[in-house]
Amino acid sequence: MPPKAGNKITKEEELLLEGFNKNVSTKSSALFYGNAFIVSVIPVWLYWRVHSIDIASYAIMFVLGTFVSTWLITYAYKNTKHQLKHKVAIKREAAVTKEVNKQLSDDKKISKKEKDERILWKKNEVAEYEATTFSIFFNNSMFLLIVILVSFYFLKGASPHVNYCLSMGLASGLIALLSSGNKN
Repeated sequence: MPPKAGNKITKEEELLLEGFNKNVSTKSSALFYGNAFIVSVIPVWLYWRVHSIDIASYAIMFVLGTFVSTWLITYAYKNTKHQLKHKVAIKREAAVTKEVNKQLSDDKKISKKEKDERILWKKNEVAEYEATTFSIFFNNSMFLLIVILVSFYFLKGASPHVNYCLSMGLASGLIALLSSGNKN
């Protein structure tokens, strides 16, 4: 039911809405872009050392491939984090409640509502952290695995610059696509 005109949202309602919001914080966004950039640059080294592509000759291709891949990987991070956050919060609820109750057991002045707000805040913080780290780990692993498989097995006979463009495009596009599919 929507709030009546003039009513303000309580802290608890604001935290609850924040938990289901798909937007990520500035800190998470910077973390995502930084990690995505690093994992997108790794294949440049691979193509420079293993496939013997001259970096200076194909600098524009490497820069464009890195930035497109960074954007797509960040998109995958955000989608995966959003999907996992609620699941993690449910699994960690009992442990977080127990921990917060243990910390607040000595404080008799705290109300039940404030205790519930602290539990909700802590549960949201734990779920945010775990979903973020797992999203980065999972998507990085999948991206690098797909790049290596496509590069060395499926496109091993292609010219190195075509190999780079296709393997980077397929890997980053595939993880972005797969991350947007399952909304359960």
